[in-house]
Parts: sequence; structure tokens; C-alpha cells
Amino acid sequence: MLLVLMVLASFAEIISIGAVLPFLGVLTVPDRVFMHPAAQPFIELLALKEPKELLLPLTILFGLAALLAGAMRLALLWASTRLSFAAGADLSMSIYRRTLYQPYSVHAARNSSEVISGISGKTSDIIYSAIMPVLTLVSSSIMLLMILVALLSVDPFIALAAFGGFGMIYAFIIRMTRKRLLIDSQRIAREGTHVIKALQEGLGGIRDVLIDGTQQTYCQIYRDADLPLRLAQGNNIFISQSPRYGMEALGMLLIAILAYVLAQQPDGIAKAIPVLGALALGAQRLLPVMQLSYGAWSAIRGGQASLQDALQLLDQPLPEYADQHLTEPLPFGKNIALKQLSFRYAPQAPWVLNKIDFAIAKGSRVGFIGTTGSGKSTLLDIVMGLLPPTQGALEIDGQPITTVNHRAWQVHIAHVPQAIFLADSSIEENIAFGVIKDQIDPQRVRQAARQAQIADIIETWPEQYKTFVGERGVRLSGGQRQRIGIARALYKQADVIIFDEATSALDNETEEAVMQAIEGLSDDLTILIIAHRLTTLKNCDQIVELCGGGIKKIGTYQEIVANLA
Repeated sequence: MLLVLMVLASFAEIISIGAVLPFLGVLTVPDRVFMHPAAQPFIELLALKEPKELLLPLTILFGLAALLAGAMRLALLWASTRLSFAAGADLSMSIYRRTLYQPYSVHAARNSSEVISGISGKTSDIIYSAIMPVLTLVSSSIMLLMILVALLSVDPFIALAAFGGFGMIYAFIIRMTRKRLLIDSQRIAREGTHVIKALQEGLGGIRDVLIDGTQQTYCQIYRDADLPLRLAQGNNIFISQSPRYGMEALGMLLIAILAYVLAQQPDGIAKAIPVLGALALGAQRLLPVMQLSYGAWSAIRGGQASLQDALQLLDQPLPEYADQHLTEPLPFGKNIALKQLSFRYAPQAPWVLNKIDFAIAKGSRVGFIGTTGSGKSTLLDIVMGLLPPTQGALEIDGQPITTVNHRAWQVHIAHVPQAIFLADSSIEENIAFGVIKDQIDPQRVRQAARQAQIADIIETWPEQYKTFVGERGVRLSGGQRQRIGIARALYKQADVIIFDEATSALDNETEEAVMQAIEGLSDDLTILIIAHRLTTLKNCDQIVELCGGGIKKIGTYQEIVANLA
């Protein structure tokens, strides 16, 4: 449809150029126009008697042709812009979707600023430096061809000379600037990521920045990334727009020379005015279209590196379950078994876990202790299906967890990490995290908050569960953030809850109250807890002590305490 509109807009341009010939002719030599064979059907239709009567209808015709050409160009601009930005929205959504579906190991190895830059900045660059320029290049090429045909009908020699001359100048400019544009495009892609990274680091550590007074350092880091980016963007804009002014001057010079040459011929002035008028109008159409084509080419060249980065993100594979409906939960009625399970992050990296072999019965409470780096969190990441075992297997009721069925297992799991992520939204939305706002169950939210021992505090606030927590929960204390995280896990009503040092920010009294509340939950609920304080695990059925990636000891709380003593 857009291609059809491009062709129609080009025909409208030809009509507007063609209409200027009779219009200027009737102003200068009306008798010649009146006697022209092509004008006779028009004269008979309007029943015109003398040459001067041609002026009004030809004036109206010329005005209508100009309005039609303008209207078609506006329609083409609207359609091209709409298509470009709609396609940009599709690309941005596709990159974001593909990124969210990547395995946890990919996210752990990647800097988030690269993804944010790719989704926000580089997708916009695709619109301005790929989609819109390509559409502009196609429409400009069609229009250039049509205008050239129209000018050839006026004077072939002059049309070819003008088109060839301007074309050669633009070809020379392209040859001179393509390397500079490529260098700047690489700088824009690289520094765009660095700018996002500088912002994340400065604002993410704002408490330390304020305490240490290091604002100037972060301002310098930001400037070192932002200034080269802006200069490269400015270079590209200058290179893409600067030829226009030289071309306009050369075009005026060409018309002046032609006017002088034609004026030297017999009857020169009368003959020259219609031809020069058509050429002037043609040049007025030709030069902007050639400039559009060159600007589109330079935009494509200048955005090449950003386009490649965005395409790499678009190449991220989607898992099979991405387009499937809600996964049916994997049957879980007996146990979680780790069979000779080993894991390392890369083929040459050391083993984080080595031949772990034990089972967790459904409904049991299991604690994990060990020094930093002993593999506690990695082990639970594997249990949650976030990381696949390098060797061995994770089995649920005897069924191995693979990339095919891990989503069916994750439906059972709720996770409470040490550092709770809170969105800048209400308490209610943070407890029912990931649920669309109008689908949140308020009663379930309150029940989860009571079980997490935070309902009494929330219900004293004026807005209660509608209270906004600020970005990353900045308006809440550490203990309050942890309890909202616990309430989030309880809202999910999962039958396996994993606490990764989730009570470390709570005082002893609150921690004991929360643990008692957890103990009071259904016996069918399986709870796995990582804790530094051994007393946190005193109600666990068994405690697993990890050391050097392996199991050092498994026993009850009393056995572990006796062993430590």
C-alpha cells in the first residue's frame, strides 16, 4: 500500500511540473498555447473563444496540481512515519520479549546497560537510521525517476546534464564521507551503552555517592561517555544536511547560465520563460529529493553499528514454551532428588558444586549453611530451574528436569532472595508482583501480609495497601522490604518456597515471628532456607552443611550444633 502511495505521489509531482508549462506559456505567449493541438480538447470542452480566456482555467489547473502534489507528499510522509514507528515498536517489543526469555545464566553474564541501551536507544536508532531512511530512499528513487521523465519531455539535454551533474556531485560526497560516517556510527553505538552504564552506576549507588561526595567523579564518567556520543551524532547530522546548501547555490547558477544562453537565441525570452520555469520547478523538486536520498543513505550508514547491535539482540533464541499457554504444573507428590549433581559456569571454570547427592521430601523444612562460596545459592538456583546441571540431574518424583519441562516445575516455586526487588508502585502491587493490577485479589494480599508479619504495620498507614514504596522500596526499611518479599512468595501460593538469606535484615524478634508464621503453614509446603544464623534453622527437619562445593554433613539442628561444638 505504501509503495502504491509512493507511485501516486510521484505522478502528482509530474502533474505539478507539467502544469507549469501551459501556465507560464499563457502568461507570455497565449496565442501559441491557444493554437497548440494538445490544448484543443480542453478549449472545446470549456467553449473558450480567445487566448486570454485560457488564463483563469490554467491558473486553477496549476493551483490544483500544486495542491494535489502537496497533499500526496503529506499522505506519503504520514504513512511512512506511521509504518516506521509501528515497526520500531514491534522490534523493541521483540527484543524485550526475547531478552526476558533468556536463561538466567545469560542474564548473569551480561551487563544490563547493554540490554537497556539496545531496547530503548538502539531501537530508536533503527527507526531513524534504518526503517525511515530505507522508505525515504525507495520513495525518493521512484520520485527521482518520475521527475527525470518529466524533465526529459521538456528538454532531454538539459535534463540529463542537470541530473548527471548533481548526481556526480552527490556520488563524490558519498565517497568522501562514508568512512567518517561508519566511524561515528561505531562511536554512537559504543558510547550509548556507556552513557546508560554511567547513569545506572551513579544513581544506583546514590547513598554512597552522597556520603563519599563523589558526585564530580560520576559527572566526569558520564561526560566522558556523553560528549563523544553527542559529537558523533552532530557530525552525522552535519554530513547528511550540509550538501543541500551547496546544491541549491549550484542549481541557481545553472538556471542563470541557461537563461543567458537561451536569451541569446531568436525569440529567446518568450521561448526561455516556460522552459526555465519548468526547469526551475523541476530543480525545486529534484534537488530536495536528491538531498532526501543522500540524507537517507548517510543515516543508514551512520546507524550501521547500532543496527548490528539491535539485530544481535533480535537473534536471541526464544524457548519452545514462549508461545505456549500457561504450563500445567509438573506432578510433585514425593520428593526433590539431586542425583550426582555437579555444576560449573564455564568449561574451564572450577566446579562450584561437585557430585551432590541427596533428596528432599515433600512437605519438609530443609536448611542450608556453609561459608561464603560454598555453593548454597547456586544449588538452590539449580533446584529452582534457573541453572541447568553441568553433570548429574535434578529429579522431581523421579522425573528429570530439562529445558523442556523446567517451566512446569517452576510453577511450584516461590523465591524470597536476600535483596528484594520492589517496583515503584503500591504495596498491593508489590505483594502481587507480576499480576495485572485489576486482577489482584485484595483478600489474598492481606492474608499474605499477615502471614509475613507486616499487615499490622501496613494497616496503620493512611493509604494502607495503596501506599507507594518508592523506587526499589526506598521509603521502606530493610526489614519491611524483606517481609514484603516474603508476603509476595506467600501470595503466589506455591508449594515450594525458597528463602535465600531472606530473614537476614530482620531483627531477632521479628525473624522468630516470621519463622513461626512459616512453620504454621500447611504441612504440604516444602521450605528450603539458606541462613547465616544457625538459630534461624532450629525448626528445620534437616540441615545440610556445604563446604567446597560438596556436602560436609546432613543432620538435625541438634546434631549440627553438637558437631560445631
